[in-house]
Amino acid sequence: MDTTRRGLGRGLGALIPGAVSEGPSGPVTEIDASKLSPNPFQPRREIEGPEFDDLVASVKRHGVLQPIIVRPGVDGFEVVAGERRWRAAEAAGLQRIPAIVRAITDREMLELALIENLRRQDLNPIDRAIAYKRLSDEFHMTQEQVAEAVGGSRSAIANTMRLLDLPGEVQASISHGRLSEGHGRALLTLHGYPSEIIELWRAIEERGLSVRETEDLAKSRLRRVSRETVVRRVRTQDPQIADLAMQLRERYATSVSIVPNGKKGTIQIHYYSPEDLERLIELLMR
Repeated sequence: MDTTRRGLGRGLGALIPGAVSEGPSGPVTEIDASKLSPNPFQPRREIEGPEFDDLVASVKRHGVLQPIIVRPGVDGFEVVAGERRWRAAEAAGLQRIPAIVRAITDREMLELALIENLRRQDLNPIDRAIAYKRLSDEFHMTQEQVAEAVGGSRSAIANTMRLLDLPGEVQASISHGRLSEGHGRALLTLHGYPSEIIELWRAIEERGLSVRETEDLAKSRLRRVSRETVVRRVRTQDPQIADLAMQLRERYATSVSIVPNGKKGTIQIHYYSPEDLERLIELLMR
């Protein structure tokens, strides 16, 4: 593993030596704010809000206390880290802003922007999921590598990325803080049934359901739609196939579907908990 990969979880200073140094003899320079362009890999999609207004007020009073990090661009510089400070400086009417110029790759641009935001914990779950997916898709990183880069666990990265499987309306609700990440994971219990997800999401917003209540309702709805799916299949199946499926359901005490596809097909055996899976595996292995 190279030094870049080892340094990611420890923040900007570990990845870019001297990135946090300041002072008259340090690498800090004043850059015309109009010559800056945003980080194209910025994971945060929304910057404005009450916290940003507070930052603008602080910059008006005290200026930009911590220099931003930039890299040379085509017609000036691209902001690597510190985009909120740059935006706040513009809003406060500052013409120039302290900056540190570094030669940084596209991969490091995205990683640094993600790490900087995660260190302040100001990325919403959907923005985090999008950033993780970009690290995975654009830089071919495994979930383990993403977890190492941001100082998290592989399972946490995987669970957050799964939020992108939710319908757009639900993702927007999570982005704006009306639903928690826990609500989103509970709704994913109904993955494959988007209309059920939308219906339950509306109930959460209207009734203020807790995560636990959402989990219970999602499991109940999943059992119902699974039964309805089986009934529809049975009604349209060949009587002999339907009878065989019924025998398997009685044998294994769970939902079993036989789905023909010409002369081939699949047998689907459903389980509803880790204990249920162990029971079925034991029966199948006999």
